[in-house]
Amino acid sequence: MVKIKRFYNTLRYLKPVQIYGRLWFYLYKPRPDTRPRPEVRMPTGEWLIPVHRQPSLLGPKLFRFLNEEHEILKSSDWNDTRQSKLWLYNLHYFNDLNASGFEERKSWHEDLIEKWINENPPGAGNGWEPYPITLRIVNWIKWIFSGNNPPENMKQSMATQARYLAKKLEVRLLGNHLLANGKTLLFAGCYFKGPEANRWRSKGTELLLDEFNEQILPDGGHFERSPMYHCIVLEDALDCLNLLSAYGLENCELGAMLRDKATVMTAFLADILHPDLGIPFFNDSAFNISPSWEELSGYAERLGISPVTDKISDNIIEKQDFGLWVLKNDDMHLIVDAGAIGPDYQPGHAHCDTLSYEMSVAGKRFIVNSGTYTYKGPERHLFRSTESHNTVRLDGEEQHEIWANFRVARRGYPTGIRIENSAERLQFEAAHTGYKRLKGKPLHRRIFSIAEGKVIVKDIIEGAGDHRAESFIHLHPDVEIVEVESDRVKCALNGQPVTIKSLDDIGLRIDDSYFSLEFGKKVKNKVIVIEKRDSAPFSMAYEIRIS
Repeated sequence: MVKIKRFYNTLRYLKPVQIYGRLWFYLYKPRPDTRPRPEVRMPTGEWLIPVHRQPSLLGPKLFRFLNEEHEILKSSDWNDTRQSKLWLYNLHYFNDLNASGFEERKSWHEDLIEKWINENPPGAGNGWEPYPITLRIVNWIKWIFSGNNPPENMKQSMATQARYLAKKLEVRLLGNHLLANGKTLLFAGCYFKGPEANRWRSKGTELLLDEFNEQILPDGGHFERSPMYHCIVLEDALDCLNLLSAYGLENCELGAMLRDKATVMTAFLADILHPDLGIPFFNDSAFNISPSWEELSGYAERLGISPVTDKISDNIIEKQDFGLWVLKNDDMHLIVDAGAIGPDYQPGHAHCDTLSYEMSVAGKRFIVNSGTYTYKGPERHLFRSTESHNTVRLDGEEQHEIWANFRVARRGYPTGIRIENSAERLQFEAAHTGYKRLKGKPLHRRIFSIAEGKVIVKDIIEGAGDHRAESFIHLHPDVEIVEVESDRVKCALNGQPVTIKSLDDIGLRIDDSYFSLEFGKKVKNKVIVIEKRDSAPFSMAYEIRIS
């Protein structure tokens, strides 16, 4: 019965097209169309230098993805079930064709393209699933635009792939996947010419207009509420602008819309970064999957995009639609999540991080969410869980009913957001309804009070009933614990002393945890846990003081 309820509470949020699309995706197997390709139409204008990722091809047949290295020696290795699905997907993306130093690996790339075509027959294996096709076609076309001469079988394969993708659009997922499908059809529709290519371009334009208008929130953030995916979709917008400009189409309706979206998206990203210019780790986020701020801002500048940041004042930046608030003074920089976990019909990248925060001190990360280590298995659940974020777990339950690898059943929503900004203090308050399903219908409310040299974090459990509240504070691995007392922990970060003190005569303890800066890489860190059992309503609080 529990599984049935969980399944129902997952399905009821989906759009009908997602349910139909899932059935259609698994039942419909289109026959690959290998008719002769359309003629090629090369750009008449300049193709500007796009984003360059980190290299992933370490040798002619040696790949490194997600911090794992494997060789592709025989045809079966493209679909080796010993590797994770995500690793195999990366293998088929061909991101290295446009990575830093790609010119030096030209012969490797030419051989790799030939090998892929020969060993991945149309319609078979991971490489012919929609998302790998989507990324690969764009990477191949970018590679050609960078001055490489494609062999005939490469151009023929791209046309066959585009035809296949047009019949397998990811309507079962929607979100960033369907947007990326539209981008690829636009690329293929511009690169080739003739009636068939015009249909790809028309469909791609339609998808991009619809999806960018739906997915980019008024404050410029991407609606899946992942800073990492925001960066990925921003790169999509910039690539499409680059493409339209190269073909002399930048003044069309799509070009104007993309320029507007890319401008607000770039400004959004500039506003939410840590002082180290890295993204905060809310929902699925990690380094070295999406482009960096330096790459994206440079790309935007080359395309003539000048973002304007959005501040309430010098010490508050508000992204209310996305659900992030940046609170800062001369001593500290806090990024607080008080938003929805994502669109109700696509929360696959959501974590239990509502009312969590990250904090930098003296320009360095001090308090961190645990990151995203993997997309599968028990560790996927752990890194998405409430205990892996700087928020409160109630009665051992998750804020939101995360399950499987990308599923959420019952979920909570933010409420009661208030800001007080005066000469004496800066205070931010918010609550969420994620625990309303528990006995006594408790509501978790959190108040951040920031003054010179300190911040007080106060948690209030409203409602009724007896409850056990655990508040987690994850320290960056670089933080040194200097001294531990029953109610306080003295720390140091690059020589900067910081004390975390539990208030209201509540003790604390230190547990072991893990922090994942990148997929497939985790390091040990420490988490401070403050626990209180009481009858609601009750409160608990702690202070972070910078010496």
